[in-house]
Amino acid sequence: MALFNFGKKKEEEKKSCCCGSTEPKAEENATCCCGSESKAESTCCGAAVDGICCIKVLGSGCKNCHALWEASKAAVQNMGLNVDVEYVTDMETIMGYGVMSMPALVVNEKVVSMGKVLKAADVEKLLRKLG
Repeated sequence: MALFNFGKKKEEEKKSCCCGSTEPKAEENATCCCGSESKAESTCCGAAVDGICCIKVLGSGCKNCHALWEASKAAVQNMGLNVDVEYVTDMETIMGYGVMSMPALVVNEKVVSMGKVLKAADVEKLLRKLG
């Protein structure tokens, strides 16, 4: 049964570069096609991470999804972070994160909240805990 990927062999996990390329690397510390280095440490978007490098709100475009996006942008601004909050509506991309209820908040390519409309203060608490 191929529905929901049951019954299929699990493919090797492809790591994508910051530019979206999923070409395999010859070495562990190989340079990406766009010039950034890929390391075995904690990575996000293909680059080494010291704190928070990317924040995404996954949603279908509804009122609640926009509310989480605005709250996330406000939290980032309040914290003084130099990070853009990306709003993702592509369902194929959203399903790639394994999210089944929206809106969802993704920090450093990890889903940290789904199905809840967080307020700016709640997003700040999450970001402080993760960063």
